[in-house]
Amino acid sequence: MNWSALQGLISGVNKYSTQFGRVWLSIVFIFRIMVFVVAAEKVWGDDQKDFKCNTAQPGCHNVCYDHFFPVSHIRLWALQLIFVTCPSFLVMMHVQYREDRERKNRLKYGEDCKRLYQNTGKKRGGLWWTYVLTLVFKMAVDATFVYLLYHIYEGYDFPSLVKCSQAPCPNLVDCFISRPTEKRIFTIFMVVSSLVCIILCLIETLYLVGKRCVKMGRRVQSSRKMQMTASMMNVRNPNMLVMESNSEKRSNNETISPAPSYSVAMSKT
Repeated sequence: MNWSALQGLISGVNKYSTQFGRVWLSIVFIFRIMVFVVAAEKVWGDDQKDFKCNTAQPGCHNVCYDHFFPVSHIRLWALQLIFVTCPSFLVMMHVQYREDRERKNRLKYGEDCKRLYQNTGKKRGGLWWTYVLTLVFKMAVDATFVYLLYHIYEGYDFPSLVKCSQAPCPNLVDCFISRPTEKRIFTIFMVVSSLVCIILCLIETLYLVGKRCVKMGRRVQSSRKMQMTASMMNVRNPNMLVMESNSEKRSNNETISPAPSYSVAMSKT
């Protein structure tokens, strides 16, 4: 496994994530991928070989093992981790797409042209929808695999003894599972870590949606305030015009010279 390449991908995803997304990524990498690679594979490595049944009937051992373990836990968790981690790379691809558009725009119109995006990594527009949809998809994948694990194995417990009557077994035979306690602990650990990741994705989704709603509410309030101020200005303008016209009339009346008095008129005659 190329850990340097994996570290580069994780650091790229971590760059465009929120605080909740960084915590989710840490849990997935440390408590799920590392435990899966280092410990879980070794626990289930000799599963079929150490599954023993108290019969020598040919084929009974394989049929009983397939009945109780139709899908290996390791392969199921591997599919789960692949489906959970891949959507996070869609955010990186979307940001790279924005950066490529920005680069082509500068090459076409020059370095001083208007930018298409103020910040290519800021979650606005299509990138916001991409990020939220990846969160919903990750929650759905984790919930689906937790349910499948419970449905296929009828719970998360590992009994040390199981009874099998599948053909070609001659009768009801006893079969023994290797390391049942250790497998039970790892199964519960992986299920709990999946549930924690679901809760973190749900919190992050609510955080992003709530933040978006707050911004939209502020925009609506600011637009209403602008409309109210504009309407108040429109109401004040006619009154100001009336007042100005009255003041102009008064000034015109004051500028007209007064009529001559009677004595002055008689002296002139």
